[in-house]
Amino acid sequence: MHKLKLIAKDVFFPGLDLHTRCRYRVLKEFIRPGPIDTLDAGSGNGALSYLAYRKGNRVLGVTALAREVADTTALFRARGIPAKRVEFREMNIYDLRSLNRRFDQIICSETLEHIRRDREVVQMFADLLNPGGRLLLCCPHALHPEHNLGRTDEPETGYHVRDGYTFSSYEEILQPAGFTIMHKIGLGSPVVVWQDRGLRWLRHKVGDAGAFPAFLLLLPFGWLDYRDPKIPFSVAVVAEKR
Repeated sequence: MHKLKLIAKDVFFPGLDLHTRCRYRVLKEFIRPGPIDTLDAGSGNGALSYLAYRKGNRVLGVTALAREVADTTALFRARGIPAKRVEFREMNIYDLRSLNRRFDQIICSETLEHIRRDREVVQMFADLLNPGGRLLLCCPHALHPEHNLGRTDEPETGYHVRDGYTFSSYEEILQPAGFTIMHKIGLGSPVVVWQDRGLRWLRHKVGDAGAFPAFLLLLPFGWLDYRDPKIPFSVAVVAEKR
């Protein structure tokens, strides 16, 4: 059964979540290529770590969840990807300095909105990057109706501590840390938001296995999604360390 699950994860990677698939599709062009060292801070299911690996990077992915480390490590090893190219570790993001390493690129996707001391973490990213290093940051768009709930400083319990970010609020935390924003990207058009809302409801009701036929039915419509909608679901920036 475990082997069958690995095969299914491999075939349908990066999973059934349509927003994850949207980020996987759009953000790959902004990941710097070459034999460079990349930190994936909040690596989740390893989707963006895999894209960085495909671009030739050496990747370290960190997450606070031991289950994610075990699952992604098993999947990547089953794909024949060695630990010297992609490694996953359980680590609190506040402890990144203990790595005693420098990186050429840091990816942080759908993570910063879970962290109260976000300015501290952004400064830590700057300190861990080599000069000219790149930060690819993606978070929920604070003004999207599904995120705009008035959260500003909630407790760190694994859920969102704030609604998210805008391009202006990104600038407010990145500029003092020595970053210059090079690219701004809006992700998640109404098409993918509507599809994902229905699929999430179905997955909650009948589980992933029961919702799988609906996922297959929706999958071809992914081409209807588009970048930079008027009110994106998520906003991403590419910033360089000055």
